Amino acid sequence: MKQTHVSTLRVRYEETDQMGVVHHSKYVNWFEVGRTEFLREQGMDYKEVETLGLMLPVLEVNVKYHQPARYDDLIAVHTAIESYKGVRITFSYDIKKGEKLLVSGQTTHCFTNLDFRPTPVQKVNKELHHLIKQLI
Repeated sequence: MKQTHVSTLRVRYEETDQMGVVHHSKYVNWFEVGRTEFLREQGMDYKEVETLGLMLPVLEVNVKYHQPARYDDLIAVHTAIESYKGVRITFSYDIKKGEKLLVSGQTTHCFTNLDFRPTPVQKVNKELHHLIKQLI
């Protein structure tokens, strides 16, 4: 069963634009919050992954805007692993206000070594590889 994490955030005034809605770029920041907290909850925060000699640069970001968030809205970032292929991992996100879907999207990342060369997780840490596979 796909593991999902929910991070709750309150929209800050500085995150809104002249129209009074959240600026489109902020949602990608919230994807990062969701991803970071999802991994932390699973016992593999970014810091720990980096101590293994792995990095996780972003290869692709997809965002679909359904409805805007506004100042002081309480929102929830729902994060899950969409796919994992040993080197590439894709996270999916739904940002909601209550039951209302505001934004959906995905980020695709590549596990690399410190020289930014693609590196299969299984070759570096089999436990991490198995943990990720269990979360899908």
